[in-house]
Amino acid sequence: MIKKCLFPAAGYGTRFLPATKSMPKEMMPVVNKPLIEYGVEEAIEAGMDGMCIVTGRGKHSLMDHFDKNYELEHQISGTSKEALLDDIRSLIDSASYTYIRQREMKGLGHAILT
Repeated sequence: MIKKCLFPAAGYGTRFLPATKSMPKEMMPVVNKPLIEYGVEEAIEAGMDGMCIVTGRGKHSLMDHFDKNYELEHQISGTSKEALLDDIRSLIDSASYTYIRQREMKGLGHAILT
């Protein structure tokens, strides 16, 4: 049974310029959460528990998004905003996350082989 999901997320996002000049395309908001979060949710719902995200230069926000932010959690603890983190906390706890840096951008096939 397949238990791991690969997300090739290393590209420059040139089709979305100028929005992607300073923000990875995978982190662009769709309604109230980043695009990649929808993909991770679907993978977890399909029974996968390992997420591998192929990243590139300037994609640190992807790693930060699927990691706990203790300072933020402490800051909003006990407030009405605390519940806003419930969905992402669930995703963080439901899977393991691995990140691979694609050093050369040679397209989708190269990202998958990386």
